Amino acid sequence: MGIDRHSESTGITVITVDYPPVNAIPTDGWFAIADEVRAAGRDPGTRVVVLRAENRGFNAGVDIKEIQRKPGHQALIDANHGCFEAFGAIYDCQVPVIAAVQGFCLGGGIGLVGNADIVIASEDATFGLPEVDRGALGAATHLSRLVPQHLMRALFYTASSITAQQLHQHGSVYQVVARAELDAAAMALAENIAAKDGNVIRAAKLALNGIDPQDVHRDYRYEQGFTFELNLAGVADEMRARFDDDLAARRAGQ
Repeated sequence: MGIDRHSESTGITVITVDYPPVNAIPTDGWFAIADEVRAAGRDPGTRVVVLRAENRGFNAGVDIKEIQRKPGHQALIDANHGCFEAFGAIYDCQVPVIAAVQGFCLGGGIGLVGNADIVIASEDATFGLPEVDRGALGAATHLSRLVPQHLMRALFYTASSITAQQLHQHGSVYQVVARAELDAAAMALAENIAAKDGNVIRAAKLALNGIDPQDVHRDYRYEQGFTFELNLAGVADEMRARFDDDLAARRAGQ
């Protein structure tokens, strides 16, 4: 359980997220993702990174239960810093990052995928930000990199999800494949990139980031400020408690 980094073949580094059962990531996990992505980018032998996950879904966001267990606001601050580091590490990685997404990709998962260079998804993959229903904000910066502005706002306000097939139509998901073929498809694309000259690929990543019209670091940090306000006001605690009660009621009714 945790974050694993290994070389799959020449020029390809695979980073696997594994926090069963749903990949709700604890604070340490976000920092670990950042550390492993940065280490892969610093390795001169790496030309491309594949970010993948085990378990039912790619990412369920932050571990809310971890935040609720700890008194005060330090756990929230740490989780937000961890997300900021993980999202930023992917964007700033010296080589392209391919996100291979299965099942659900929620909350912080959108931050990872939105900052990746390329997204490949399984047919059952869905993407969404349930933050409004949890009394928080954040990662609209990254959702806006996946869908047009007005659709992003509708998805954000309603806490709705969008399918991999819909994102493929918008051009933000490069390829949609059967779940059993996801890893193979991501590796095939990675091998294509890894076959290029490493110096050119690294220069290309710098160039593309340099002409990006969006400052993802500043924009996401701005969003985080409103999350802190909602928590200081007590709104987030009340909404998370209601969410837990609703979830327990649904489970009891099954």
